[in-house]
Order: sequence, then C-alpha cells, then structure tokens
Amino acid sequence: MAQDMAALAAELEDMAAADHRAAANGYSDDPAEQLTWRRLTARHGDRLGEIMDEHGWPTAELVGAEAARAAWLIAQHADRQLDIQRRAVRLLEQAVEAGSASPRDLAFLRDHTLVNEGRKQIYGTQIAGVKDGAPVPWPCEDPEHVDALRAEVGIEPYAAYVAKHAPA
Repeated sequence: MAQDMAALAAELEDMAAADHRAAANGYSDDPAEQLTWRRLTARHGDRLGEIMDEHGWPTAELVGAEAARAAWLIAQHADRQLDIQRRAVRLLEQAVEAGSASPRDLAFLRDHTLVNEGRKQIYGTQIAGVKDGAPVPWPCEDPEHVDALRAEVGIEPYAAYVAKHAPA
C-alpha cells in the first residue's frame, strides 16, 4: 500500500510539473499551443477523476503535501471538466471538515468552479483580466463581506490580493 501511494504521489507531482511547463500555452496566441494545453489538462482531469474514484481526495496524509497540492492544481485547471471540478470540491470539502486539507485551497477551488459555472464567486480569488492597467476580479456574491470570508480561510485581504495581479 505504501509503495502504491508513493507511486501515486510521484504521478501527481509529475502531472503538476507538466502542467507548470505547459501553462503558458493556455494563454498563447497560437491555437496549436492552446490545444496542447487543453489536451494536457483534460488528460490530467480524467486521471484525477480515476484517482478520486479509487481513493477519494488525495490528502497530504495519503500522498504527501506536495502531491496533495498537485492534485489541487490539477483540479483547478480542469476547466472544461466541471464534473471533475465539482466532485473535487465535494471531496476537498469533506477533507477540510475532517481536518485533512486546507480551507484556503477549498476556497480557491470553489471560486474557480463557480466562475466556470457562470456564477458569482464567494472569496474573490478569481481575476477575469486586466482593464486600463487594473486587475478586474470576477463578480462576488457578497463583496461587502469578502474580506471576512477570506480571513476565515487564511487568504489575504481582497485589495492586497488584487494588487498582486496588477501588471508591473
């Protein structure tokens, strides 16, 4: 079992490394590079679905902190696989409730999934783009309380986070 988990951890970490290497392709002007990115994230999303079927959410206790973070990244980037993202949110939520995963990671994944569903985000973690040199966040459900919600899950204040996304 430990050997299986070590192999699973290595696989998740390899997937995240490939994701990092190819991420810029998602924003490329070249349709072939965009397609390469979409295919990679779809393959990874499919594999994460299989992992969740077999093991539930891959927590740090199960696969180690780095591999658990890799699983989170893979779920974040499964943008064209809302079923995978929704299931990841549910399983990650259970892991957070059990004290086995980060509420911060759940907040980011939940917002990412809500935005992909065309809904308002909760924690203000998703930036839509840049307009007139300023980051433009996706709309939030309750913008007046977003900093309190962010503080509850360990995310810096909204203004500081948005400022980090401003073009240099």
